[in-house]
This record gives sequence, structure tokens and C-alpha cells, in this order.
Amino acid sequence: MSGSVPGGVDADTARRIERLIESEEGVQNRFRGVLGLAAVGIALAMSLFHLYAAWSIVPTTTLRFAHVGFTLVLGFLLFPAMRRFRDRFMPWDWALVAAAVYVTWYLIAGGDDLQDRIIFPEPMDLAVGWLLIALVLEATRRATGPIMPVVAIAFMLYAFYGNHLPAPWTHRGYDAERLIPHLSVTLEGIFGTAVDVSATLIILFTIYGAILSATGAGRYFVDFSFAATGGKATSAGRTVVLSAFLLGGPSGSGVATTVTIGSVAWPMMRQVRYSPHDAGGLLAAGGLGAIISPPIMGAAAFLIAEYLKISYLEVLVMAIVPTCLYYASLLFMVELDQRRIRSRPGFVEPPPLPVEGLGAMFRRGWYHFTSLIAIVVFMVMGYSATMSVLYAMLLAIALSFLSREHALWPGRLVRTLAAGAEQAVGIAATCACAGIIVGCITLTGLGLRFSDIAIQAAGGSLVVTAIYTALIVWIVGLAVPVTASYIICAVVAAPALIKLGVPDYAAHMFVFYYAVLSEVSPPTALSPFAAAAITNAGPYRTTLMAWKYTLPAFALPFVFVTDPEGVALLLNLRGDMGWGDVAWQILLATLGLAALACAAQGFARHPLRAWERGWLVLTGLLLLFAALFEAAFALPAPHWWGVASAMLFLLWQFGRRGAAATPG
Repeated sequence: MSGSVPGGVDADTARRIERLIESEEGVQNRFRGVLGLAAVGIALAMSLFHLYAAWSIVPTTTLRFAHVGFTLVLGFLLFPAMRRFRDRFMPWDWALVAAAVYVTWYLIAGGDDLQDRIIFPEPMDLAVGWLLIALVLEATRRATGPIMPVVAIAFMLYAFYGNHLPAPWTHRGYDAERLIPHLSVTLEGIFGTAVDVSATLIILFTIYGAILSATGAGRYFVDFSFAATGGKATSAGRTVVLSAFLLGGPSGSGVATTVTIGSVAWPMMRQVRYSPHDAGGLLAAGGLGAIISPPIMGAAAFLIAEYLKISYLEVLVMAIVPTCLYYASLLFMVELDQRRIRSRPGFVEPPPLPVEGLGAMFRRGWYHFTSLIAIVVFMVMGYSATMSVLYAMLLAIALSFLSREHALWPGRLVRTLAAGAEQAVGIAATCACAGIIVGCITLTGLGLRFSDIAIQAAGGSLVVTAIYTALIVWIVGLAVPVTASYIICAVVAAPALIKLGVPDYAAHMFVFYYAVLSEVSPPTALSPFAAAAITNAGPYRTTLMAWKYTLPAFALPFVFVTDPEGVALLLNLRGDMGWGDVAWQILLATLGLAALACAAQGFARHPLRAWERGWLVLTGLLLLFAALFEAAFALPAPHWWGVASAMLFLLWQFGRRGAAATPG
């Protein structure tokens, strides 16, 4: 979403949000005239090339080389070297574009001969390799900020000079003749798995998202949610959760979802006395759901499928229950918010807002749901994710003509396809830069070495290793975007869990969810910061509120790595498990999340004292982590203790008279 802000917010707020996004994702040029036409033309060519590659057969190396080539050219064209050069195409930009074109031509023209001389590269091969690495680092710096390139350079230094480090970090050390071809020519460095997924899947879904946006689907999903909740101001929280669920699936962007919903929902939330910080936290938590919601999810979800060598449909199936539980947790928090709001002295129910009826709303825009459902239907029918999204695009374009306002006539379609390619530049640059990091890790064996170190530090304990892994993923996510965080930790942190017996799919989903947590963690907390700009709240306090809304749900990933029965939540059943086990695990998780939500909010039927919140925390942990209590304390049937504790708490709450008690 680099450089763009969805409509619906006032001009001042839009400028604040845009400055925020630019501080993290880079400043974007807005060229007019010949340069503007050139940018649109190159972006359109990038989209058409990838659509052709999805339909026909393009050699793997050619596709990846061209994908990175387009990314570099558009990166230097769309993003200035520094903010003060915005909207000016400087001489060095011309030079960098020319260098990107030359490098791409050299790689494609080199063909099999270039691949054959990887072990004994020619001087020109090394020169082009160094140039490619420098171009990727600079394009990534412009599009996403300086942190990713700095991390990549640190890993390159480790590959060069790791032989001077003490054990267990030492390795044999590699010179330029070994490292540079590995990173710049082979399919294990820049052109590795991440770029493969970016070139074959991510850009197609980005184009599809641009088509949905152009057809007005985003605003329709928000309006549909308002109609579904009856337009009541006290239903503002429910509206945020429902619209986040509907909009998040096709968006795949936490910031875009947060801003789109916030621009409409904040006035209603303010009307029922939501504080700016609470409202911002809830909006950011709703936006976060976009990255974990099928059918698009975030870019990292496509990488899970590639790393595990499974279909994207299988990834979507694994995400269904955790996504539903995430939104259920948010809904628990929202219901408690609304109970607390209504319990305030002097509260007056605001009059309903004038909204269109649900039936009329559905009849007006039912077709917006069609292409989303079609993606899943095509995959269930056996089509690949690539062909499924391609057919869904065609369907969305055809159905756009049901609306005169949003019909994708050729001129508008050209701009939409170009916008899809432009939005993919930041992700593609991140994937290319992450390829440098992954190439260094695989060449030096750091991934396997690191897993041994983590297991030894944890004393062989799965629980402690999982905690270490979550912390590592979170810390990495503080510095780099979700996609890069997942790529790095999938090869560094996930192997430690797999070595301790966690199924590979559960380990990768665990890493994915904690990588997503970086979306609400400063300094890359774009969603809370964007929500704070809308509600005029403090960004860091809003981030803390976002944590309050999301943390109960982020306890969930520990269930499917520490509990052998917990993998049922991923709908990936072992031989001795059935659908009854799935239902039981979902019930326990739902009750556990409800208990933790009440503890986080400090409110149930009445305000909670400190000891009552502690009671609920223990209840939630017993329900969620029964296997841990059984292993650590030899407690028989911990989940039944949790159920009993929950029932006792409910009896206690219903037995209290009024709300005289004050929260602790």
C-alpha cells in the first residue's frame, strides 16, 4: 500500500497517515506528463507479463530474473533516493534504472552458460553480481526503509568473516567468488523461494486486490457491516469486527483495512464515548485480522505453502479456525466494551444512524462476494492458486459492469493493473532482499546451528523453546515487515521446534502468527499509528490498547505447538483424531479466550477486582494449555478443572448484586 491512503478520511488526517506510511515504507513519487506515463506503462507491462506467465509457461529463471528486473526499475522510478528529491527524477535515478535494465538483460541472456559457471565465475559475472546486490539493497531501502538492507549487509559480513567468530557461531568463511554467485545467480539467494512466490502468487493477488478496490468492494463491505448491525452507535464495536472480517479477506493489508474502517467507524465510536486510545486499539486489532484472514491473507501465507510444499488451499484450511477464534476473541472484547459503556451512569442510547436496510444493501452489491468465493471454489475444484486468482480476476472485471460507477472500462482497467504492480514493488523488493539473508543462512548453515543453540539454551524443553522462538520472531518483527520476519525466522527459528517433534506445518504457522504480531509492535506498528492518526490519540498508548485487544488471541499459537491435541485447531488431523476432537479443542479454546478477554478488559457481568482477574487468567490458561499443566504439575484432566473454574466464576458473577465492586 506504499504511498497511498484509502479514501474516506479528511485531508489533514490523510496527510498524517501518508507521512506515517512513508516513514516506514518510503516516499513515493507522483509524476505527471511523460514520466507519469512511463511509470504507468512499465507497471502495466509488469502486470501483463505476470498475467501471461500465469496463463502460459515461462522458464523459472526468466520469470524470476524479469520479476526482480521490473521491481528494480519501478523501485527507482517510483521511490526517490530521499524525501527532498520527491517528484524529481534525478540523474542518478536514470543511472540506476539503466543499471537495473543491464543486469536483468545480462542474467536472462546468460542462460544456461551463466548457471554452469557458478563455481568458476568470470570477472564480469562477479561485477554484475555485486551490482545486482547493491541495486536490490538500494531499491529495498527506498521502498521499505533502511533496516532490511542493514540486516542483509550484516548477514553478508557474517558469511564473509564468520570464520573469525568463536564457537558455536563460527563457520569456514566464504570469499566473493563463492558467495556472490550463490546470492546473485543461483535459485538459493536473491532469486530463491521468496522471489519465486512473489513472482508467481503474491503479485497476482496484489493485482486482484487492486481490481477489488477499483470495483468499490472495500467500501461496500464496510457499509454492509453497518447495515448488518442495524446502524446503532452502541454496535460500533461489532461493526468494526464484522467489517474487518469482511474487508480483511480481500484486502490482505492491515493498514488499508484499519484506515478504511476507521474513517467510517470512528465518529460512531466517539458517539458512544469510546476513548480515542481504545477506539484506535480496536481499529488496529481489526486491521491486523486482514493479514491472517483467508482467502488472501498476508504475503507470508503464500510462502508457507512454498516452504512446506503444500497447496495454498491447505494453508487456507489451516488458517480457518485460528482466524475465526481471533475474531471471536475480538468480539468478546467488544461485547465487554459495550457492557461497560452501557453501565456508565447517565448513559443514553444514541438514535440509530440512517443506514440502508440489509436486504437492499445485499441486493445492491451481492456480486462483490462472488469473486472471493470463486477463488476458494476453483481451488477446491483442483485448480492451482495461480489459475484460481486469474479466473477470479476475470470474474471481478466482468461483474464490475453491474455498477455504472465502478465499471472497469479499458482506461480504468489499465490504471488498475498498473496500480496492482506498483503495490507489489515493496513486497517484491523485500522478498529479494530477504533472499540475500536466506542465501547467507543456508550457505553458512546458520539455521541448523541456531536451532541447536536454541534447544540447548532451553534445556531441551519444548515450552521454553517455543517461548524463545516467539520472542525471536517478535524481536525480528520489530525491525522488518511481516513478510521478511517470516522468511528469516522460517529458516532460523522454525527448525528448533521441528527438531523437538512439532509438526512442520504447526511450527511454520506458529512463526507466521508471531511475525504478524509485529504489525502492532513499534517501531513498525503501522496499523495502530494509522488508527491513532484517525482518532487523534497518542500512537504508543494506542499500540498498547491494540495489544490489549489482540494478546488473548496470540496465546492461541502456543496451543498447536505445545499440545499434541492442539494441531486439531489447524484442521490437520492425525490418524487417531477425528472431528469430535476438533470440536472439543475449538470449544476449549473459545472458553479460554473468553476468560482471558474478560481478564484483559477487567469486566465480565460486573467490573472485576484484581483477584477476580487473576482467577480468570488461571481459568483461561487451564482451558488453553491443559497439556502443559498436566506435564508440569501432574494435574489430572486440567481442562475439566478449567471448565469447573469457569462455571464457578459465572455463578459468582451472577450471585453478585449490582456493580458495586470496583475493578482492582
